[in-house]
Amino acid sequence: MRKFPAPALAMVDSMRAAAAADPMRAIAFGGAPGSNSHQATMQFAPEALPLPCYGFEDALDAVRSGAAGAAMIPIENSQHGRVADIHFLLPESGLSIVAEHFMRITHALMALPNESGEFGPFQAAYSHPQALGQSREYLLARNIVPMSHADTAGAAAFVAEKGDPNLAALAPPMAAELYGLKIVEDAVEDAHDNTTRFVLLAKEPRDPAELTGGQETAMTTFVFEVKNVPAALYKALGCFATNGVNMTKLESYQKGASFAATRFYADAEGAPGDPRMDAALEELEFQCNSVRLLGSYAQARKRG
Repeated sequence: MRKFPAPALAMVDSMRAAAAADPMRAIAFGGAPGSNSHQATMQFAPEALPLPCYGFEDALDAVRSGAAGAAMIPIENSQHGRVADIHFLLPESGLSIVAEHFMRITHALMALPNESGEFGPFQAAYSHPQALGQSREYLLARNIVPMSHADTAGAAAFVAEKGDPNLAALAPPMAAELYGLKIVEDAVEDAHDNTTRFVLLAKEPRDPAELTGGQETAMTTFVFEVKNVPAALYKALGCFATNGVNMTKLESYQKGASFAATRFYADAEGAPGDPRMDAALEELEFQCNSVRLLGSYAQARKRG
């Protein structure tokens, strides 16, 4: 059942009511109030109305239905790689990437004290799989079993709801204050530069002409499916190399069980309207079974 834990419900209802009164100001995100996606939303657009949704797919649905003007979705982390399912959800969402946002991620181990007012030892720590992966060494060294939850702040609300001092949550420090937990240890992520990249999605794409003539570097995200022939990927990448377009990200994934047609998720510097990008994409369409643009937007952080 896609339901937030009880300690989060009042805040969720209040934020949803505010968003319903002015949907175009609302930015949907996956997770309970206090999650990393919530904080990324407010960093990116402090004037926005944050709309908590149970999961990423629900946040995308909110934009499609008109309940929100945009959705803030994490797509990759510097320590733990791609966020699960995102490469499938984005192409099928029918939405366009219109911006990106990078946020430094820090996790705290939080829990309720026992009858003596002390903390631990903990049997398990709940959090989103990404957060658990980002703190894997920390948990392993303390023999704490990682337990998956729908999101980080939701895990904190879940631990508060259970009331069991043997359970802990890995979540942003803000979640401890929101759900009445105490921070046992701060900054438990395994890398000091732990960073997540988010993208903002909307119904309408940005006009590439706004980007190609501006001072900011444009980025374009797209997916393509190579033909099942020798050197298919080599030929696809050559479209960008020969036209001087810098591809900054390339990840493969499979759709379906045939394992015969590989799809790739890619970012490249530039946008349609730039002659080099136009030529690269035209050649790519010739070399591939399909090419689908997911959006062009301003680069938020210089690559390289």
